Amino acid sequence: MIAQFFNGNYENVFLCILTLILFLVPSFIQMNYHIKLPDTLEVIILLFIFAAEILGEIHAFYLEFPFWDTMLHTLNGFLAAAIGFSMVDILNRTERFSFKLAPIYMSIVAFCFSMTIGVMWEFFEFFMDQFFMLDMQKDTVIHTISSVMLDPTNSNRPVMIADIAEVTVNGQPLGIDGYLDIGLIDTMKDLMVNFIGAVVFSTIGYFYIKYRGKLRFASRFIPKVAAKEDDKKRKYIE
Repeated sequence: MIAQFFNGNYENVFLCILTLILFLVPSFIQMNYHIKLPDTLEVIILLFIFAAEILGEIHAFYLEFPFWDTMLHTLNGFLAAAIGFSMVDILNRTERFSFKLAPIYMSIVAFCFSMTIGVMWEFFEFFMDQFFMLDMQKDTVIHTISSVMLDPTNSNRPVMIADIAEVTVNGQPLGIDGYLDIGLIDTMKDLMVNFIGAVVFSTIGYFYIKYRGKLRFASRFIPKVAAKEDDKKRKYIE
């Protein structure tokens, strides 16, 4: 953050401050809502924040490594499903609530929660691109397009243009070897890998509930209500 400040990159200074605030969120949740985050899940969350903000945005890993954005969106689908699943699991095991959901329904809720988070993020990217021209929905170079807008007869028939090698805008070559997609492919790819991450965790969560206590692997990703002993230790530390 200090280096970015002296270099005059004030937008990156804001990203560094945002990263530091996000680093405090897991501890804030554990201290104030008596929810215990497994160490594995907490480490993944912190690494996810660092990889997205510091490496991805400031060090341009999104451009340096084409798989970087795909990896983070897949992980986001997994983490969001874990959070959604744990919310329902905590309510399911609380005596104040009378409803009890079957494992399959809990998995469906976790999946839907994860996909909703993914869609809301794509809405945010679209909003930032439309009003602030940030290009968060990264463009893709393609060599074939098909559109009904190109049909001279206006009969709603798609006209295809293949082997696009050069595009001219306002009389000037665009400077790329193909046609520039405006974020649609990136958005759909992000949602598809989010889907994969959500399905993976929802499957893990289903077997975690069905065979509760026997799958130690799944327990590393599912937050739980802090035990009374943990609360006492926390108060003693404070």
